[in-house]
Amino acid sequence: MNAITALYELAKVPTIQTCQNVLIVDDEPRFRRAYMELLADNHRSISEASTGQEAIATLREGKTDLVILDLKLPDISGLEIMDWMRTHKIDTSVIIFSADKSINSAIHALRHRAFEFLRKDCDPNDMIIAVGRALANRRRDRELAFVSAQLQHSEQLHRFLVEQSPDIIFTLDCEGRFTFINGRVNGLLGYAPEELVGQNYMNVVDPRDHEHVQYAFNERRVGERATRNLEVRFKHKPSILRAGGSQVMTAILSSQGVYESSNDGPSEVFLGTSGVARDISERKKAEETITFQAFHDLLTKLPNRILFVDRLEMAMAQADRRKEKLAVMFLDIDRFKLVNDTYGHQVGDQLLRKFAARVRGCLRTGDTLARQGGDEFTALLPTIGNIEDAYIVAEKIIEELRSPFQLGETQFLATTSIGIAVYPDNSTTPEELIRCADMAMYQVKAQGKNGYTAFLPDMHTAHLDRLSIENDLRKAVKEGNQFELHFQPQIDAEVGKVVGVEALIRWHHPSAGMISPDVFIPIAEDTGLIITISDWVLREACAQLVRLREEGFGELRLGVNLSAREFDRADLLERIRLPLDKFRITPELLEIEITESLLMKDAENIVERVKHLRETGVNISIDDFGTRYSSLNYLRRFSVSRIKIDQSFVRDLKTFSDSFAIIQAIVGIAKNFNLQLIAEGVETDHQVAILRQLGCNEMQGYFFSRPLPSKQLIEFLRLSKQL
Repeated sequence: MNAITALYELAKVPTIQTCQNVLIVDDEPRFRRAYMELLADNHRSISEASTGQEAIATLREGKTDLVILDLKLPDISGLEIMDWMRTHKIDTSVIIFSADKSINSAIHALRHRAFEFLRKDCDPNDMIIAVGRALANRRRDRELAFVSAQLQHSEQLHRFLVEQSPDIIFTLDCEGRFTFINGRVNGLLGYAPEELVGQNYMNVVDPRDHEHVQYAFNERRVGERATRNLEVRFKHKPSILRAGGSQVMTAILSSQGVYESSNDGPSEVFLGTSGVARDISERKKAEETITFQAFHDLLTKLPNRILFVDRLEMAMAQADRRKEKLAVMFLDIDRFKLVNDTYGHQVGDQLLRKFAARVRGCLRTGDTLARQGGDEFTALLPTIGNIEDAYIVAEKIIEELRSPFQLGETQFLATTSIGIAVYPDNSTTPEELIRCADMAMYQVKAQGKNGYTAFLPDMHTAHLDRLSIENDLRKAVKEGNQFELHFQPQIDAEVGKVVGVEALIRWHHPSAGMISPDVFIPIAEDTGLIITISDWVLREACAQLVRLREEGFGELRLGVNLSAREFDRADLLERIRLPLDKFRITPELLEIEITESLLMKDAENIVERVKHLRETGVNISIDDFGTRYSSLNYLRRFSVSRIKIDQSFVRDLKTFSDSFAIIQAIVGIAKNFNLQLIAEGVETDHQVAILRQLGCNEMQGYFFSRPLPSKQLIEFLRLSKQL
């Protein structure tokens, strides 16, 4: 029987079929791809399913040898699939590969006759071994029949099978020289077999592995004690360059001694070593990918929290030995949520990558930058002399971020708030040290963002208080019944007439009572709750204008404060227009108040937003005017209708004082630019007299009235009208 005839006959026997069908069932594509790369083999046909129903459809075909099954799927559970297999008598081995770490899950799976239960964080080799065992168990009978058939074949068939093997098969003499090597070596290493016959094995083994593989290439043991699955790196022929530029092939080597019977007695004579080397380069690459994904952030390629904590623990141990300090920095991108909400997650991801690259460039060799999640990053400075060393790095980062990021066609200025904690001064555990840096970062947020500070013990209490307020604020926003608008009248002192009111939000906390806007508005801005709150304020303000109109005060304007975050939203114009249209409010009655600091923070962007608002008829006023150094050129371009003199100047107002001179200058600016003017924080008749003397007739403050609830405002207006 020749080789071709033998192979034809062999192919008709099902028990010698080498290809086995493996089905991977997992709802996460990246895990399915990783498993397929990890388990790829010429002797396996691997298919995949992302749902339980897809898996059942494949199993109905009855050709699956092994199912690698996740317990948690989007439609039905892995245990339900196993119940279905038992009911329909599907003869297939099952390996459960799940993220569930509870012992009960493993017990349930094994009771459902799973072959093995593995967790997703197991060593990839455990998966390879388990799959090999499961498939070996199923093909035991076929393997025995196959071996029996092989023994009957001729030398030609043996040679054919060896040459067609996907592995390198070889024999060595007692001196480690190749006496035979199959043709597979040409495809994998670039050598023709005849080039290596007579050559020592060390000529093709990477020098780094010479020492630890010498016993495997001179293996004298046989059976279970012989070398099995030893990892070894082979060198490619110098003129051959493998895909990816690698000069080595990683393989697993199994070898054993070759003996022949002695003519002198029962003893055997050692002839040399035979071995099989299987290329696992792709498997190693898959393992490295899985390992990388477990310890790195896939978006930025930075270490993740797990790896960061591990490095921090090692750095702390080293700092103890050297009696040194280290620092942890916690960085949060200011207003990042706004980028996602306005431009989409794709642009947000682009910003995260570019932000990470810039910050990494500011760190020293040996420092670690990691992504904690979202827009939060941590940096480890493993050796510092004192806190000033960390300050230098923080200042470098802030300076680097002064240039805007180019995100497609959009430029975005991304600042960061940085908290710093020092070991061992602030904490002696990694997690607590990170929390200390986090608390310091929130302190920077509370103080206006775009800066840095070191952790202080009292920040812990402040942080807990802030978290408590944040949680209560979320509940208040959800319920919607704890907020109320109060209205402070604005008076034309020359004629003694109310000309407008300013809407001011109040929060009636169920247990803490009235909480100042100075406390909860910054938290609302940091968390994004300000968007919902501002929408509520605009609706309530417009509803109040309706009530004023019904009471006969329809000519009064109503001022509403908007935060910086509002002006960053692309839908600002639409969100202001909606309540105006709903309540049929004349736009000219609504006055949007924005701070001078907001105008100067992002002037070019704000100019366009203000211009569009003014085109709708809505009035714009600059609040706290005089507290920043506004450019008069910008003031002209902003198209504002009114400026408000900050109460700090009014409070210190005395004839010929600095405040007097400043207000006099502001009045001059208002006249030159043809702007309306109002002073806030007026509390005495003396202040009223001086303001009128300077030419500022519109005022608001406790001298006239404190902010009033809606009903009391109506009563105040009626009384003022009678007067």
